[in-house]
Amino acid sequence: MKTIILYLLAFAGGVFLAIQAGFNTQLGAYLKQPVLAVISTSLFSVIFASLFFVTAGKTLPSFNEMQVIPWHLWFIGGLFSVVGISLYFYTIPRLGISKMIALGLCGQLIFSLLAGKYGWLNLPIEPMTTKKLIGAVAMLIGIVLINSK
Repeated sequence: MKTIILYLLAFAGGVFLAIQAGFNTQLGAYLKQPVLAVISTSLFSVIFASLFFVTAGKTLPSFNEMQVIPWHLWFIGGLFSVVGISLYFYTIPRLGISKMIALGLCGQLIFSLLAGKYGWLNLPIEPMTTKKLIGAVAMLIGIVLINSK
C-alpha cells in the first residue's frame, strides 16, 4: 500500500510541475522575459516552502550539522533549477506544452537511467535491467509519437 501512495505522489508531482510550467509560461509571455517568470517562481517557492516549514513544526539543523554540508550543495540545485525552468519557459511557447514536457521527460529518463546505473551525484546504484531498458524504449517510442504529426 505504501508503494502505491508513493507512486501516486510521484505522479501528482509530475502533474504539478506541468501545471506550474503552463502558468509560468503565461507569466513569461506577459512579461516578455521568461527569466523574470523564473525569478517569480523562485521567490514564491521560497515563501511557500518557508510557510510550509514553519507550519509543519520543523526545526533548523544546528550550526555544526550545517558545517559538514559541502559548500556547493547550497547553490548548485538552484543553478540547475533556474536553467531547467528557463528552458521550459522558453521552449513551451515555441513547441507546445505536450512536446516540451515529453522531450523534458526524455532527458530526465535518459539521465536518470545513467545516473542510477553509475551512481552519479552520490545516488544509490540501480542496475540496468532488461525490464528497465524495455520500459525506456517504450517511453521513448511514446515521446516520438507524441512529437510526430
